[in-house]
Amino acid sequence: MPKNPKLKSILIIGSGPIVIGQACEFDYSGTQALRSLREDGIETILINSNPATIMTDPSMADHVYLLPLNTKSIVQILKEHPQIDAVLPTMGGQTALNLCIEADEKGIWKDFGVEIIGVNIDAINITEDREQFRELMLKIGVPMAPQATATSYLKGKEIAQEFGFPLIIRASFTLGGAGASFVYKEEDFDELLTRGLEISPIHEVMIDKALIGWKEYELELLRDSNDNVVIICSIENMDPIGIHTGDSITVAPAMTLSDKTYQKMRDMAIHMMRNIGDFAGGCNVQFAVSPDENEDIIAIEINPRVSRSSALASKATGYPIAKIAAKLAIGYHLDELENQITKSTSALFEPTLDYVIVKIPRWNFDKFEGSDRTLGLQMKSVGEVMGIGRSFQEALHKATQSLEIKRNGLGADGKGYTNYEQIIEKLTYASWDRVFVIYDAIQMGIPLSRIHEITKIDMWFLRQYEELHQIQKEISTFTIDTIGRDLLLEAKQKGYGDRQIAHMLNCLESQVYNKRDELGINRVYKLVDTCAAEFEAKTPYYYSTFENDVETADGTRYAHNESIVSDKKKVIVLGSGPNRIGQGIEFDYCCVHGVLAAAECGYETIMINCNPETVSTDFDTADKLYFEPVFWEHIYDIIRHEKPEGVIVQLGGQTALKLAEKLSKYGIKILGTSFESLDLAEDRGLFSNLLKENNIPYPKFDIATTADEAAAIADVLDFPILVRPSYVLGGQGMKIVINKQDLEEHVVDLLRRMPGNQLLLDHYLDGAIEAEADAICDGENVYIIGIMEHIEPCGIHSGDSNATLPPFNLGEFVMQQIKDHTKKIALALNTVGLINIQFAIKDDIVYIIEANPRASRTVPFISKAYGEPYVNYATKVMLGEKKVTDFDFKPKLEGYAIKQPVFSFNKFHNVNKKLGPEMKSTGESILFIESLKDDQFYDLYARRKMYLSK
Repeated sequence: MPKNPKLKSILIIGSGPIVIGQACEFDYSGTQALRSLREDGIETILINSNPATIMTDPSMADHVYLLPLNTKSIVQILKEHPQIDAVLPTMGGQTALNLCIEADEKGIWKDFGVEIIGVNIDAINITEDREQFRELMLKIGVPMAPQATATSYLKGKEIAQEFGFPLIIRASFTLGGAGASFVYKEEDFDELLTRGLEISPIHEVMIDKALIGWKEYELELLRDSNDNVVIICSIENMDPIGIHTGDSITVAPAMTLSDKTYQKMRDMAIHMMRNIGDFAGGCNVQFAVSPDENEDIIAIEINPRVSRSSALASKATGYPIAKIAAKLAIGYHLDELENQITKSTSALFEPTLDYVIVKIPRWNFDKFEGSDRTLGLQMKSVGEVMGIGRSFQEALHKATQSLEIKRNGLGADGKGYTNYEQIIEKLTYASWDRVFVIYDAIQMGIPLSRIHEITKIDMWFLRQYEELHQIQKEISTFTIDTIGRDLLLEAKQKGYGDRQIAHMLNCLESQVYNKRDELGINRVYKLVDTCAAEFEAKTPYYYSTFENDVETADGTRYAHNESIVSDKKKVIVLGSGPNRIGQGIEFDYCCVHGVLAAAECGYETIMINCNPETVSTDFDTADKLYFEPVFWEHIYDIIRHEKPEGVIVQLGGQTALKLAEKLSKYGIKILGTSFESLDLAEDRGLFSNLLKENNIPYPKFDIATTADEAAAIADVLDFPILVRPSYVLGGQGMKIVINKQDLEEHVVDLLRRMPGNQLLLDHYLDGAIEAEADAICDGENVYIIGIMEHIEPCGIHSGDSNATLPPFNLGEFVMQQIKDHTKKIALALNTVGLINIQFAIKDDIVYIIEANPRASRTVPFISKAYGEPYVNYATKVMLGEKKVTDFDFKPKLEGYAIKQPVFSFNKFHNVNKKLGPEMKSTGESILFIESLKDDQFYDLYARRKMYLSK
């Protein structure tokens, strides 16, 4: 059946600000759904309060409402658009589903004659209410762990008495495992039970008998209204039951599952999906499997929506789940839709992988002082990376190289743990860096059987690790001159980086690179094609690997490369890697706009990124996508292969900027602001000289490399003093200190964590107002796109402040200084593209805090508030295609827009929630107010000084 002709106008609910448990995977799925519906001529109306996303770009939907996600906003939109026929709530995560239920309970959909598509309310209720779900599973013959529901403290205690410990507590109707916990000991039960009951909106928890050591799997399904079902991907968690799947290392396809059990699991998943409700769309099903020969299967849960895992499965297979799910929701059948990658097979054709993908989460525990860093049932990661390789080992190495935590991969970088007790503890209480610790344990000689006994990780994975360690041992017996081609090729095929091999051979990374170049050990690029090369793929989505040479009849030896280089002029955009606090989805927004602008200028666009949750890694955003670590060796090989006109680094946050020095050193053109200017802005001494030459005030400062130097500087500067390391993002390690003891403690701690780093000590301007400006500069002309005033005082990181556009409290004299300083600095830094400058205002004098000649967190916010495509303009300036004077700037904003930070402190108990110069927010929303008399503005302003921590 083709699409339902009655559906002409559809409301999509987004997921709102990014929080732990609900990140930019829903920006990706929502964007795909919007594009998918528009292909069918359907009018799209979007509600989402997140200004940093591509999804809320004016070009994505016919009508975009940047409003709070509540039923009042829904009613407002439905009144303004009486033509809306249906609502699609499955693209916005749990937030969208919960809002859909609330609107249904209030009778809103019924009052306005709006149909729910993609899922039905019964399915949401059955899957979210753990008691209902359990009853249904037992009724349809799907086994579950022994469990019971408690809606009171007393009932919970009774269940625990009956089951015995260990137990699992899961709260109903929550997101990212909120309120869930593993309870090993009776003495912890009372507190964890109370917490679960409080967090659940219906004050209900499910208590399960814990299945220690059972393996966890996920299946991604799609179903159409004709009851056709396809399994898109099987995913295996390397970590056993007990760690939230969002915090687990996951592998696709499943590695340690027998075919017989996999078929049984497939049947069970399809049976479950068909029984939870009559709807067409996507579904994620989670199972546990016993680690013995029986391979008993039990169901854990089912989510009737696109999920974090479906974004991962889409990138892993090349099958755009959200895009197809949106088509199914409007009535299409799977056999009527084409496979987007091959263009010759149908969407009813299940993907086959001839490679392995490994996902590793990215944590930010350093931002949550005092937090429990062990992993459990409640998700704690802020982002994730994915590696694609021809083997598990290669994919695992690529994923670890993508994390950007100063590691070069597994082992072989001198950064592993060597303390036996510490290793055992990190294995026993699953630590965030356990992926590395397993390698350290093997290196120390701890037997695999012991590691398995402690972690319950399947022996197959542990043997893969052991093999990696064996090859490291073997390589370490050679030198760069004596190592043979076969061994070097094997190390590369297993994913070892040149830096790691250099560490083993005790030589330089460049020597390893030159050696393999000489031996013809070069990367080749393979297509992600959904069909294991059975049909020709039309989509240029690549990953790299190393292959043994093939010899042809005439004696020619070669390794087959599927990435064909065109003769068009090309530009490479470096992505921003994994989401983390301080560098989030806003940089993905900038990268995508950069790609689209370069395409408008006639360039072939090439995207390099490793984040599976993002729009930039969608297979049809750029002309070519390389799903590779944003890691020097990988970038350099792609550049040598593609030979672009240049590389854009200023859109991908600190990740891309960090590579600017290497690019410059190797003679690769950086498009836009040069490396010298980027470096000058980062080097506090040089930057201050530039300010001095231009008569621009800045706080008194000095540079220290030891605690003694810092103490001597403090005598000159006077307290309070702001201490910060250089070359960091998101205010990492920044702190305001008020006496010598504070100063010494913080400096010693920083130098221990970041050895060799220069520390900047600024006199902190107590009580100053903070403001910031973003501008576009072409080297001659400067256009200020927006000036924002922070509601919070100077000293709270700009990412944690409520930024108001335009300013609400700065006089004409101060505003003129800001404009003058911005223009002078942009020109003095030879900026070509975007620049963000932060100011402190005290006694009507505007001081410069810092300048960043790159895209910033606030650019998408200003673009949405003023309705102007600033990244598009800035990219055209970087490419030299346009001057600032070529654009007709017409910003439109009635009243004020406020960028409001959103925090995820609820995931961490006993954590210091005070705000200061180190950023802690995970996301943001946008608030529009007509005047400063608005109650919401008054509330924010009244609380402005409450949080400042020194």
